[in-house]
Amino acid sequence: MSDHGLREALARLDRARVPADLFGDDEAGAARHYRRLARLLHPDATGGRTRDAFIRLNELWRTYNRDDATLITTRRHAYRLDGDAIGGDLAQLYRASRGDGGRDVMLKMPRDPRDGDLLEREAVALRQLPEDGDRKFLPYVPRLVESFRHRDSATGARRQVNAIAALDGFHSLATVGKAFPGGADPRDVAWMWRRLLAGLGFAHRAGVLHGAVLPDHVMIHPEEHGLVLVDWCYSVPGRYAATDPSGRVPAMVARQADRYPPEVPGRRPASPATDIYMATRCMTDLMGDKAPKAMRTFARGCTLPAQNRRPSDAWRLLAELDELLEKLYGPRRFRPFHLPTPN
Repeated sequence: MSDHGLREALARLDRARVPADLFGDDEAGAARHYRRLARLLHPDATGGRTRDAFIRLNELWRTYNRDDATLITTRRHAYRLDGDAIGGDLAQLYRASRGDGGRDVMLKMPRDPRDGDLLEREAVALRQLPEDGDRKFLPYVPRLVESFRHRDSATGARRQVNAIAALDGFHSLATVGKAFPGGADPRDVAWMWRRLLAGLGFAHRAGVLHGAVLPDHVMIHPEEHGLVLVDWCYSVPGRYAATDPSGRVPAMVARQADRYPPEVPGRRPASPATDIYMATRCMTDLMGDKAPKAMRTFARGCTLPAQNRRPSDAWRLLAELDELLEKLYGPRRFRPFHLPTPN
């Protein structure tokens, strides 16, 4: 940072009498002005010399945004919360629009600030996947916009927050299961199973285990046959080995404890076979009694209690699944899928 840029920012702040003097009247432009000034004046960037100026900058910014309870600003972006929180097992999710007009995001905040380490684990995984994996498979995982610390103005608590690009038109496998209480058609489940194995194959080759392949964490786009595997807070990223060399899944979703293979509650190291076990359970539960005998046999081999007896290569397993599907249903072809409209 140049001294000239810092002096100019301090002079602009000193001349400002009302927020519009500093930020202008256009909301998107105001957010850009704020972020630029925040970068220049942040105490971390100046060795603490600009603490008072940074405080005044944020006071003006809060005044500019009349409903500051719905605004969260970082050194990169300004986010305005839209609507109520969506509750999860670990965190609250808030849809938010960006002041610069960029794509909407989901802001993920742990209910308990002490769970911030799990949000950090997710951020590590979501950075590792595009850097160490084959980027053509990135549509299978969420895109991390940024990860930051946020202070709750009401309680003073500081929370780790992950800003993740919002998904539109997607539904969880839990929602799909509720829409088909008698079991989904195996021909429809087939494309979901294939895509889930492809997503896991991508992650595993990038050195990341998901650790919580549960129906709530598998999102599908019915019309486009898309799939995204979300909630990487329970993951085991290879880059985390320096701080946690155990290789264990760090926590469990207690209400779904029966979906985990024995090594997870047993606090033993996880492996790709751990994810494959849970992914298979997702698919067999979705089909219910509609699964053909050959599919049930295939799934049984993927959910053996002994970790070392299960398949551990998702790509090889996908090839075996394709062979099975061709025997059952013939050559692969696109099959439209629609969720029933709730009554």
